[in-house]
Amino acid sequence: MNFPDNLKYTAEHEWIRVEGNEAFVGISEFAQSELGDIVFVDINTVGQSVAKDGIFGSVEAVKTVSDLFLPVTGTILEVNPALNNAPELVNSDPYGDGWMVKISLSDASEIDGLMDAATYRSSVGA
Repeated sequence: MNFPDNLKYTAEHEWIRVEGNEAFVGISEFAQSELGDIVFVDINTVGQSVAKDGIFGSVEAVKTVSDLFLPVTGTILEVNPALNNAPELVNSDPYGDGWMVKISLSDASEIDGLMDAATYRSSVGA
């Protein structure tokens, strides 16, 4: 299982990649493997400010629907348009083409409270 070192992770299995004052957010390879085949990504929070650990959308798999939690406080700038026609990208490339939202960071210091790759890997028993 892949745990890229350039990302930070949450206990709810989201990842975040910071690029300046903006960041990309998705779910980890572990999360997508637990959920199974992703069939729909529902995010309608573009333009909204969402608090750290707030729900920014949901992901639907064949067997379940799971809420998506924002790792840090921020404003949702964009939803990955590729997921409309190909939600399975979350399964096949969770850290690349399967990213979910791009956000503007409200408080970059919140990043420091997230897990690094080694800590996250240990937390999921990998």
